[in-house]
Amino acid sequence: MQPHFEFDIFHNKRVHVGITGSISAFKMVMVLRTLIKFGIHTSCTLTKSAHQFVTPLSFHALGVDPVYSELFNPLDDPFSHLAPSRTAQCQVICPATANFIAKMAHGIADDMLSCQTLAFPHQQIIAPAMNSMMWSSKPVQQNIQVLASRNISILSPREGLLACGDTGHGKLADENDIFLAILHALSPHDLSGKRVLVCLGPTHEYFDVARYWSNPSTGLMGACLAIAAWFRGADVHVVQGPCTFFFPESITITPVTTAHQMYEAMVSEFPKFDIICMAAAVADFSPVPYSQSKNKFKRDITGKTAPHIEFISNPDILAKLGYIKSQNQKLIGFCAETSELKMHAEEKLLRKQCDIMVANFIGRDNSGFSSTTNDVEVVDKHGRYEKWPVLPKPEVAWRILDWTNHV
Repeated sequence: MQPHFEFDIFHNKRVHVGITGSISAFKMVMVLRTLIKFGIHTSCTLTKSAHQFVTPLSFHALGVDPVYSELFNPLDDPFSHLAPSRTAQCQVICPATANFIAKMAHGIADDMLSCQTLAFPHQQIIAPAMNSMMWSSKPVQQNIQVLASRNISILSPREGLLACGDTGHGKLADENDIFLAILHALSPHDLSGKRVLVCLGPTHEYFDVARYWSNPSTGLMGACLAIAAWFRGADVHVVQGPCTFFFPESITITPVTTAHQMYEAMVSEFPKFDIICMAAAVADFSPVPYSQSKNKFKRDITGKTAPHIEFISNPDILAKLGYIKSQNQKLIGFCAETSELKMHAEEKLLRKQCDIMVANFIGRDNSGFSSTTNDVEVVDKHGRYEKWPVLPKPEVAWRILDWTNHV
């Protein structure tokens, strides 16, 4: 599991998973295992055809409870077809075959899962999986449109090599997308209608074509902020320095490398957003004149001569955003410090005209660069101050977004 997914807010939530007859049914074993790891109560129903690919015992062994199959099973409660509608906040049909999609679209209820689906009143998600010719057929696409019109979330299949050997659209959505869609459905959408811009990662300022000046930032804090805002219903855009994270397709990504590229991207996008999180670790300086050179430094014959490198200042992105921001925008800044966090945070909050400033310790194993946790102190423009205990970065991100309701 990727560290920017690990939010500890889903305990005692409930999900019901329907598994239909597809070769990709086995992939749900790992998804359900991860949901249970997050403290989410899971139940599932296997259709008759799903039994050809997976067994109820596989899910019982993981802790899924209950596991349903036949509609008229004498061992089940006689109202099992209604149970998920009374206990679960989200239902996921994954994988969803063409046959089951048709049942959902036309209200057919002839087995346990189709009855449970028809009776389910909350958020529903389907992840189709089938041969590309079946997926592209007019009946399937019409049925998908019917389900979409009912606000059922559809995780479109991916393009790739299919079980039959064909290549095309029909592969089950990535497990990360499935997992994130479930967490999104279980989250409070208190940022619905808001647009959030997150800048994350380091920048690379090149000496020559082979070497650069940078810092150890992994971008994890910013990635947690982006996912937290997306969970909470916001429209999220990420300006991302040179680092790699998995994000859902609905999060827009603008990749950049240098501080100047990051500056141009942020200034260009900034006016469109309500909340801006400047979590990137931007290099303050760039080397000159080699940053535009196509050459590479080489040792001389003695191996002792070092190149002479000079630096110039990079643009201060946060200060620029603070200067141009409107009264309705909320700007969150970060500063990495080795001491006196409150003092530095208050000074930078004023100087850079932010609404919130988050100061985090660096130079420690449990905070800052390359750590999965953060030790932070937070101040805002109203004089509010808090020092938090060392927390996982997803928890820090969630608390920061909570704070935006007070500024």
